[in-house]
Amino acid sequence: MSAPAEAALYECVITHVRSAPVRNAFGHRSYMWLVDLDRLPRNRPLAAFHARDHAGDPALSIRENVEVFLAACGIVAGRIRMLTHARVLGHVFNPLTVYWCDTADGVVVVAEVHNTYGGRHRYLLRPGESEVAKEFRVSPFNGVDGHYRLSLPEPGERLALSVVLHREGQPPFVAGLRGRRRPATAAWLYRLAARYPMAPLAGSVRIRRQGISLYLRGLETIPPGGSR
Repeated sequence: MSAPAEAALYECVITHVRSAPVRNAFGHRSYMWLVDLDRLPRNRPLAAFHARDHAGDPALSIRENVEVFLAACGIVAGRIRMLTHARVLGHVFNPLTVYWCDTADGVVVVAEVHNTYGGRHRYLLRPGESEVAKEFRVSPFNGVDGHYRLSLPEPGERLALSVVLHREGQPPFVAGLRGRRRPATAAWLYRLAARYPMAPLAGSVRIRRQGISLYLRGLETIPPGGSR
């Protein structure tokens, strides 16, 4: 397998920290892809990229769906790069996919959030922006009140992203992603796939297991439309 020159792999550590009303923290290791949407790697069993795995119309390409979203915001993009988990042996799970979109006014960032119920929502960050109102239900333990403060710099040799939920001056939830760039070669893909087998499925299982643990510890779920 040979990947386009712009593609890269990131071996990473993903962390989740909940500070209120029940404290809980966990982390796990995985790997993600950074790809140019105009030059996607060819789909393989260990790395497939499908529009149906992301927000938008599955009949369109991933790029076309991002362009539709940007056009609704009055934005035209040139190069678009995507950080995501690829589909591995038929399985995929992406709590967060990030798109860096080059425009005439600078880079705009699209953060695409998925929940465990199959829902998807996109947030837009224009140059210089770092905060957005929360509009999408991600966890059954959190409503949609509050706002996110996001740090989503373009990846280089290192990857360092964070998403912090703020509510009434307090950050009850923080997610972080730290990684190191690896070449998108067959050798590195096989090495990472062996080191972190079925990475998307494993990530999904971990998140669900943590949710069950929180429920058993007495954390109440929030009905749709509710807040905490």
